[in-house]
Amino acid sequence: MAEFESKTSNDRTVMQVLYGLHTLAWFSGGVFAVIALIINYIRRADETDVLYLDHHNYMIATFWWTLLWLVLLSPLWLLLVLPGAIAYGIVWLWYLYRCIRGWMRFNGNRLS
Repeated sequence: MAEFESKTSNDRTVMQVLYGLHTLAWFSGGVFAVIALIINYIRRADETDVLYLDHHNYMIATFWWTLLWLVLLSPLWLLLVLPGAIAYGIVWLWYLYRCIRGWMRFNGNRLS
C-alpha cells in the first residue's frame, strides 16, 4: 500500500504555475495550454489528494471543452471575420472565467 504523502509548497507552486499557464494560453497561441495540459496529465496519474486531483481534472476538462468549441465555431470565420471573432471572443471569455474561477477556488482550498 502506498504511503500517504502530504502536499508540499512545491506541489502548490506547480498548481499555481499550471493555472497561470492555462490563463495566459491565449497570449501564446495555445502553446502554454498544451504544456500545462501535458503536465496536468502527468501529475494527475500519481495524484492521491482529492483537491489536487479535482483541479487537474478541472483544468483538463476546461482545455478540451474550449478546443471543442473552437473547432465547432471555426466555420463562422468563413462568413466574414466578425462572426468568427465574436464567437472566439466569447469562448476566450469563458476560458478565462474558468481559469480564474478554478484558480481562486484552489487558493481557497475548495474543490472546483
